[in-house]
Formats: sequence, structure tokens, C-alpha cells
Amino acid sequence: MKRLDHLEHLDKQLVDELAQVTRETVRDELHRQARQQRRKAALYAASGAVALYAGAALALTVGLALAAGLPDWAAALITAVILAAIAYLLRGAARPRPEHPAGTATGEDRVHGATPPVGPPGGLGSVPYPPMPPTAPGAPRPEETDPENPHHRA
Repeated sequence: MKRLDHLEHLDKQLVDELAQVTRETVRDELHRQARQQRRKAALYAASGAVALYAGAALALTVGLALAAGLPDWAAALITAVILAAIAYLLRGAARPRPEHPAGTATGEDRVHGATPPVGPPGGLGSVPYPPMPPTAPGAPRPEETDPENPHHRA
């Protein structure tokens, strides 16, 4: 009996050591991954800053090229319109496209007369409620009704 108590103490000690090693390993791995992510974020930030300056230099070049043949105010206005158009196109490209959940808004639904569900205003992309069926649950479909017997009585 005394020998089993000693083994139980060894088991507890082994479990504690294993938990400690696991915690240290996980912590080291998380630190390594966080360091890599910080480095990647810093590189993306630097890339964005350099791209901003490159865009400003390009806009200045376009403005100066236009100013060679136009009044300065017209060159500045044309450059501003070009930049606004590019910003609008980029904004449109960045917007999420609405995805159609399985079984809704497919060509098959439109053939059978069901209308695709309309999403909430604001372009959220997904419908927060289930689509409305074309007929009430349990009601016979129009193609299943008998025109001779409209009340389904035998």
C-alpha cells in the first residue's frame, strides 16, 4: 500500500512537469508567431507608406504634364477627377460581393416562380433570416391541385 502511494506521488509529479513543459512550449511558439506577425505588419505598413508617396509623385507628374498645355487650374481639376475615379473604382473592388446561400436565388428558383430573398439595406451581403417559401408549409403546390376537385375532398 505504501508503495502505491509513492507511485501516485510520482505520477502527480510527472503530470506537473509535463504540464509545465507544454506551457513553456506553447508560450515559446506563440511568441515566435507573434514576432513574425509584427514583422509582416511592419513591412506592410512601410509598403503602404511608400506606395502613398509614389502615388503622390505620379499625381504631381500627371498634373505637371497637363499644365504644359492647359491652364494650371484645369490641370489640377483633371488630375483630381482622375484620382477620384480611381478611388471610386478601388472602393467598388473592395466591397464584398453578396454570396447566395445554398438553395436561394438560383436560376432553378426563378424558373419555378420563387422570388429570391431580398437582403437588408446597407449591403450586408447575407440574409439574417431564412427565405420565404413560395407557398405556405403543408399547402399543396399549384401543380398538385386538381382543377376538378378544388377542395381536395374525395
